[in-house]
Amino acid sequence: MNNAKQSAEDLAILERLNNDYVHSDQFNDVQRFSEFLAEDFIVQLPGITRNRAEFLDYIAKPRPFRDLAVHDVTIRILSDVALIHGRSTYTMLADGAEQEALYTDTYQKRDGTWVCVSACAIAPGA
Repeated sequence: MNNAKQSAEDLAILERLNNDYVHSDQFNDVQRFSEFLAEDFIVQLPGITRNRAEFLDYIAKPRPFRDLAVHDVTIRILSDVALIHGRSTYTMLADGAEQEALYTDTYQKRDGTWVCVSACAIAPGA
C-alpha cells in the first residue's frame, strides 16, 4: 500500500474517531469511548487532569451542556501519531450560556489501530 492511500485511509479513520469522540461526549457513550481510548489515556480540562478510568466515570454522568459541535478541525498525521485540533461550541444547561473551547486530541497508531492517547481542552482566554 502506498503512503498516499494509507494517509487517505488514516485521515478518514481519524475524522470518524473525532466525530465519535464528540458524539460520545454529548451522549454519555462510555462504551464507545472505551473502544478507542488507550489504556494510558489522559485528559486535561481546565483545572483538572484525569486518567482513563476517571474520564470514563466523568462521561457516565449527565452532561452539563447540549448542542456540542466542532468547527475548524485540522488533522495532522505525523507518522504513527496524529494531532486533531479544533474548536467546540456548546450551550450550558444551567443558564443557557453559549460557550466555546479549543481542543487538541492526540492519537497513536498501535498495532495497526488508531487510539486516543491524550486530550486537552481549554477555554479561550483562560
